[in-house]
Amino acid sequence: MITTIVLVQADPKSIVACASALAGIDGVAEVYSVSGAWDLVAIVRVPDLDQIATVVTQGFANVPGILRTQTLTAFRTYSRTDLEQAWDIGVE
Repeated sequence: MITTIVLVQADPKSIVACASALAGIDGVAEVYSVSGAWDLVAIVRVPDLDQIATVVTQGFANVPGILRTQTLTAFRTYSRTDLEQAWDIGVE
């Protein structure tokens, strides 16, 4: 599974509508309302790279109120659980 993080800047009057529309796109796992320079963060999880292009360039392009996006594709996932399991391997 490929994870892509899409940062979204939206028209302030459209943030809720944008978030709802994005959450309804196939491949979008979660949408977060955030503070800072970006208004929304969408987490896209799809099985292959071609689907990222479809979701982001076609799906997001059809959502009214989006002013700008930045797409970040994840190479690896690091989590506390992963790190703890690495230390547990072969240890008794």
